Amino acid sequence: MKELPTPTFPFSQLGLRASLWPAPVRTPATVPLPAPIVAVPEATHTARGGISVSWARHQDDVRAAQRLRYEVFAGEMGARLTTPLEGHDVDLFDDFCEHLLVRDEGTRQVIGTYRVLTPAQARRVGSTYSDTEFDLTRLRDLRERMVELGRSCVHADHRQGGVILALWGALAAFMNRNKLDTMIGCASIPMWHNGVTSGDAAASIWRQLSVTHMAPIQYQVQPRLPLPVHRLDGDLDIEPPALIKGYLRLGAKVLGPPAWDPDFNSADLPMLMRIDELPARYRKHFLGD
Repeated sequence: MKELPTPTFPFSQLGLRASLWPAPVRTPATVPLPAPIVAVPEATHTARGGISVSWARHQDDVRAAQRLRYEVFAGEMGARLTTPLEGHDVDLFDDFCEHLLVRDEGTRQVIGTYRVLTPAQARRVGSTYSDTEFDLTRLRDLRERMVELGRSCVHADHRQGGVILALWGALAAFMNRNKLDTMIGCASIPMWHNGVTSGDAAASIWRQLSVTHMAPIQYQVQPRLPLPVHRLDGDLDIEPPALIKGYLRLGAKVLGPPAWDPDFNSADLPMLMRIDELPARYRKHFLGD
């Protein structure tokens, strides 16, 4: 196994706050879900295939999403999660995010989720999650109309495409409704392959995408804990994970080399997508243009 770097400092949004926004007004700890600054869409929309899409309206909805995240990230990926609630993936950004849910209409089980951090809520918490993994200085001029997407996951029994398309449709409507134009996030590449931890797959995917899908230099960023791609085999013929391929079809760009996330046992690629760069067929599908 090729050696991966050892993290030597904690990642914390608190140390980044001064360089991003003025100090926010703190939300009392007793308020579990801050009132959203940007309005969310109407509660529920029925999609094809016996599923429905909705935005979390109360803590029980959020808990259902966090249970699914724990099942996927800890149960399937082997992530080491530090969480205050057993069986739930919970972090300090959750209370500031809007949570998008897809449910199976038959069982009412949450089978897909995204969380969305709006510009106003990012100011309140002091940063985005992506700021803890990357130096996003070059994106400062985009922040006022930029949302962060994160914690995307779909239940193992529902990964045929319909769930993720339903999530993307709701996200596109949200962006359009609130006049937001930029989405960023960390797209993960698992490093557990055939029983061995290796970054070779991530290094190879990075090598491919750095040639074909790089963002303009004015938006390129650097990881805080880089995956040592120069010490790994970057010549494997391997396809990106399905979610990353989906982002690329939507016109997303890679912002820089991957960061290593030891807790989630993954390499994370910083990605950016602009609404006005959606291919025409997807604009028509998601926005009706």
